[in-house]
Amino acid sequence: MQLENYIPTISNLRNVLDIALVFIIVYVVLKLFRGTRAVPTLVGIVILSLLYWISITQELATLEFVLRYAVGFIGIAIIVLFQSEIRQALMYFANRFRFPILKRQRGQFGGSVFDEIVLAVTTLATEKTGALIVIERNVGLRNFIDAGVQIDARISYDLLVSIFHPETPLHDGAVVIQNERIAAASVFLPLTKNPEISRELGTRHRAAIGITEGSDAISLVVSEETGLITYVEAGQVRRNIETTQLRKLLLDALDIPMVESRRDNPKAMAEVESDATVG
Repeated sequence: MQLENYIPTISNLRNVLDIALVFIIVYVVLKLFRGTRAVPTLVGIVILSLLYWISITQELATLEFVLRYAVGFIGIAIIVLFQSEIRQALMYFANRFRFPILKRQRGQFGGSVFDEIVLAVTTLATEKTGALIVIERNVGLRNFIDAGVQIDARISYDLLVSIFHPETPLHDGAVVIQNERIAAASVFLPLTKNPEISRELGTRHRAAIGITEGSDAISLVVSEETGLITYVEAGQVRRNIETTQLRKLLLDALDIPMVESRRDNPKAMAEVESDATVG
């Protein structure tokens, strides 16, 4: 359709919606690929598209012939070279347009279970023991679980602290939590390829970011150098998290009602154990 014939019909609601959807898709794609290695490729595709349009309008037969048959090969090359970015984009849409029936029901995770996680992470941070805990949400992590050492144990403070003790064989790698249980330990995760990530962040942090870029999982990291706690969700990093803040972040992310707990820090846990001993 010629441009002069298309403009008079722009007031039509269908055409307005059509244009709006195109702009939204372009905006989302650019936002997803911003800061990644796919940006130069997108620029190259735009330039090739412009050249193809010029070849048609100016009747450049040879250039049009070459570009027409190159499109198919370029499409295959993009899928092969940028499969991780494409997977991340699909995950982005899937996480935001998931049907309610597929979402985790509120309260499926118990708040007390995550008190154990918060207490363990706080203790590990105090002792400056490196740790990486990944909590599965709606997107399954079965491929990573199968590649690690499968445990399938109830979540407990003692078990988590023991796993990440430097002298245990399972401390190297991540612990994956699935359905309120420790599914696997010593799990190795894909590292983020985001060039904007600070060089201060080591392999453990990059793995935590990488798994959240390809899924809707949550990652908790304890730095063995500084003892700082890092919370990672959807590739976004929040460093130097306090105990109460960490608990609130977990409960909010997993839609668990906030309940007062005495297990917000190691001191509270020590008081509980002391009371039990005296009794």
